Amino acid sequence: MKNSPPVWADRLFTWLCPPHLREELLGDLHEQFAEQVEQVGERKARQFYILEVIRFFRPYFLKRRVTSPLNTGPVYTKTSYKNAASSAYPQPSLLQPAMLSNYIKIAFRNLWKSKGYATINVVGLSVAFCVCTFLFLTAYFQLSYDSFHADGDRIFQVYLFSNDPDKASASSTVPLPLTPALKADFPEIEAATRLMNGSNVVAYKGKYFDKQIMFTDPDFLRLFSFPLIQGNKATALNDRSNIVISQQMAKAVFGTEDPMGKRLLLGPDGSQKEFLVTGILGDFPNNSSIQYDAFVQITNAGNYQTDKDKWDAMSHITFVKLAPNVDRATVESRLKPFAAKYFQSTIDNLKKKGAKPDERGDLFAVRLQTLADIHFDRELGGGTGTPIALVYALMGIGFFILLIACINFINLSVARSFTRAKEVGVRKSLGALKNQLFIQIWGEATLICFTGFLAGLVLTYLLLPAFNTTFQSKLTLEYIRQPKQIALMLGVFALVTLIAGGYPAWQMTKFNAVDVLKGKITMKRPGFLRNSLIVTQFALSTLLICCTIIAIQQVSHMRQQPLGFHKEQVISIPVGNKADGQQVLKRMRNTLANDPTIISITGTGVNLGLGKDRSTSRSVMGFTYKDRDISTDWLQIDYDYLKTLDIKLLAGREFNPAYPSDSLDRVVITESMAKMIGEKNPVGRYFQTDSAGVKYQIIGLVPDFHLYSSKSERKPITMYLAHSQPISYIFVRVAPQRLAGAMDKLKAVWKEVAPRSEFIGSFLDENTNAWYKDEEKLSQLFTLASGIAILLSCLGLFAVALMVIEQRTKEIGVRKVLGASIPNIVFILSQDFVRLVVLAIVIATPPAWFFMQKWLDSYSYRIEISVWVFILVGLAAIFIALVTVSFHSIKAALMNPVKSLRTE
Repeated sequence: MKNSPPVWADRLFTWLCPPHLREELLGDLHEQFAEQVEQVGERKARQFYILEVIRFFRPYFLKRRVTSPLNTGPVYTKTSYKNAASSAYPQPSLLQPAMLSNYIKIAFRNLWKSKGYATINVVGLSVAFCVCTFLFLTAYFQLSYDSFHADGDRIFQVYLFSNDPDKASASSTVPLPLTPALKADFPEIEAATRLMNGSNVVAYKGKYFDKQIMFTDPDFLRLFSFPLIQGNKATALNDRSNIVISQQMAKAVFGTEDPMGKRLLLGPDGSQKEFLVTGILGDFPNNSSIQYDAFVQITNAGNYQTDKDKWDAMSHITFVKLAPNVDRATVESRLKPFAAKYFQSTIDNLKKKGAKPDERGDLFAVRLQTLADIHFDRELGGGTGTPIALVYALMGIGFFILLIACINFINLSVARSFTRAKEVGVRKSLGALKNQLFIQIWGEATLICFTGFLAGLVLTYLLLPAFNTTFQSKLTLEYIRQPKQIALMLGVFALVTLIAGGYPAWQMTKFNAVDVLKGKITMKRPGFLRNSLIVTQFALSTLLICCTIIAIQQVSHMRQQPLGFHKEQVISIPVGNKADGQQVLKRMRNTLANDPTIISITGTGVNLGLGKDRSTSRSVMGFTYKDRDISTDWLQIDYDYLKTLDIKLLAGREFNPAYPSDSLDRVVITESMAKMIGEKNPVGRYFQTDSAGVKYQIIGLVPDFHLYSSKSERKPITMYLAHSQPISYIFVRVAPQRLAGAMDKLKAVWKEVAPRSEFIGSFLDENTNAWYKDEEKLSQLFTLASGIAILLSCLGLFAVALMVIEQRTKEIGVRKVLGASIPNIVFILSQDFVRLVVLAIVIATPPAWFFMQKWLDSYSYRIEISVWVFILVGLAAIFIALVTVSFHSIKAALMNPVKSLRTE
């Protein structure tokens, strides 16, 4: 149409303008447009028209109070509508101080009137926030391991991969000549360092200290980012007699003295070496995989001179730092010819055994592990790493708890909305708008969330020591104060407030004022969202309970798994570095020879389990026997070792003082070692670990036993006797009837035979239980989470039951009048909830079975998941739901029907 305004502008105006004003105002706009066409032309008139339409629609004008179309309302002309800002009905700002103050006062009054509702919500949210804080901080702590090193993405641990036909394996222990060869053959390696665990006695001015002295290379200080507080990184470890100590060790040994330039003595009496302090390192963080008291050059290690050129003597771990812009995959591809060059004999032996290349085409390979993954790799960590699945489980449990708390809050808020329906109706009839009601009701929810959030933080502060003790964690409030953690916590709080408070507030603002005041307000029944929330709650609770029971069963199964020795009535005593273990063992045998309390005494180089010294060690020997690659745990023992642990001989004999040569070239092996060397009757056979070394004769065969853990299969073990090597642990078997006072008796004897060494004896069964600390931690976390989840779920179900029964009060009255019994009414009210719980069980069972199967597959000795676990958990969930719902059901069934029908 000629000289007409834009059609889309008219449509926009028609869509947004109130109906009773639309015709009049649109006519005024068109009239003004016609005048402007004559004055300035059609093009400019259309531009002015669009501008006027945009200017007209302002928030305060659109949301003003409108008079009824039946009454004579204000008339807007083409001049008056421009002054709409001065209308008598502008929308007041929601952020005015007076309005906010009013909202806060009303919120406090309403919460004070409903103390039970507020208390339930605050307690539920505070517990959920507290648990989530612990779990998320624990997960963050684990994921942050070794993240403090600069250029951590360029630091890798070297490991050896072998695709053995029996089982592919990866080992972080490498031979001493590997690192120099890597530095010589790979110019793209910026720095490389070897790291060997060690411990030693440190002496200074007549005082002795047990410290963890690590053996390493000078590149260590350049490769890692441990801060060197005093000294020069470039020269601190350049000399073989230099030592770099930690701040903690400096304070313990030197007190207030300046340690720089001071000299320390390392080693037992008679073989001490002098070292010069050339640097002080900052203490390692709690989230460091490398822990230390001091560092010296690896050339000081006892086996360095004999093994420095041996490619089959695995003794330490190695780290490398690649130059910038060097790709890990490229370096690993170049490591293939490197492995063929230096490990050709190993590759040939694998071929003879029938080994096939893996998916990367390797029979044997030298590979790189990223620094960020070292903490979570249990195979390379010797079984001590934290499973990444455990970290994800913590995060998942935290999310589940928070989700259940939100669902609980929503259900309670929606249930309470029926008691406030008349209030909402009155406010609407007095002119309150939806956004005003939304802000008010949401503000109350925010206040509850904020109170629960603060209470959760207070609980976290109060329970932090107990949590660290129970779960052997090292969390501090410093983690909470970090910007990332503060942002995460505020984000979680905002999300919970938006979800748990926003939805009920939005639902309440949708109530029709007329229906509310007439008492006709209802919600759809059964309500898809409400039922979905109940199913979600109980599905998560059922999932956690199933996981808890299965985890507890697996821990119990591992504890009951035969270890191959009798751990009861055996006391393990760490000798320490301040005494000679061989001398202490002889003195104890002489002192306790005629004591009826003591059955037998022996010594060993390796503890069984984790004692009070929290230390463990492992020696693995690799050699070739009849073209077979042999790898065996090399275990030093003393006389009566088999007797003390009640290990039966299958063939041959054990070590005996009557045979002096036993301490020179005799060994006792286990069944799996005999199988590895391919000998059915190994007693009397000889083998050599080195072509130029000692020729060992096998004198005894014993059943396999677990030397380190029952999580994995029993490894081949070769036991030897060596009077020239130190004894690290003394085992004492005590008579069962004298067990009560045995520990005190040994402590008194220890003061005589080893006066300089602290007595830290412990029972062997306690030590072996420490093997399962990760599994016990997981089961404890699942138990805690499932308990809290089921509690919160019951609160949510309690609220929904209240809401539904209040809606059906008159129905219940009619049924009673018509003769329904109390059991019938309880059954009718409960059956819907039971169906939902059954559906939740059906949904939760498959993922629970799947995830726990995956978890159990990592164990060599594992349970089979029984279907009865899911049946019993399902019946328990149904019982809990019935008990929760029955409280309101029985109360409603006992109510006088006259009261409920009085208003009809």
